[in-house]
Amino acid sequence: MNVLISNAYAQTAAAGPMDGVMQFLPIILMFVALYFFMIRPQQKKAKEHRALLEALGKGDEVLMQSGIMGRITKVAEDFVTVEIAEKVEIQVQKPAIAAVLPKGTLKNI
Repeated sequence: MNVLISNAYAQTAAAGPMDGVMQFLPIILMFVALYFFMIRPQQKKAKEHRALLEALGKGDEVLMQSGIMGRITKVAEDFVTVEIAEKVEIQVQKPAIAAVLPKGTLKNI
């Protein structure tokens, strides 16, 4: 019975089944964009690198992630022996190889 304060009434909620989905739509779209711009290209690159490592063979000229270039002399399951200079060989893990160089690259350097 207070004259200065009016009564507040709650609005009726017109919540339909689509309101919940529309509320999460921006988050869903962000995850879709994240998948297509970050996750999918990274998976593709990893798949290509695995194929490169499986195709390594004796005599291939390679560039390692450290920047060292050399010729493969021996291939094992997890390790590769690389000749980096005449009669100088090092053993590295296969994932340390970044790229396979075209034949004759080492002679041109």
